[in-house]
Amino acid sequence: MAADDVATAVVRVAIGAPVNGIVEIGGPERFRVDEVIRRVLALWHDPRKVVTDPNAGYYGIAVGERTLVPDDGASLGEIRLDDWLPQSVARTVAV
Repeated sequence: MAADDVATAVVRVAIGAPVNGIVEIGGPERFRVDEVIRRVLALWHDPRKVVTDPNAGYYGIAVGERTLVPDDGASLGEIRLDDWLPQSVARTVAV
């Protein structure tokens, strides 16, 4: 989820009526981390290969396809990876 979308979601919650619960947020698209890394490396013209370990955990827990994904009904951001990624890579290269 893009930082600008996170900030927008936090503002909505901060100025909105109390929800007396948890507000889940997420990006508008669902990706596996390895897929995002492959796309970043491709934009950097980096030839390294990403190897995925299907048994890798996350802070000691087993990770399934929906482990790190918000439930249905979550508030979703608007900034898509294909729109954000080139700008992010350009900023990184310029530094």
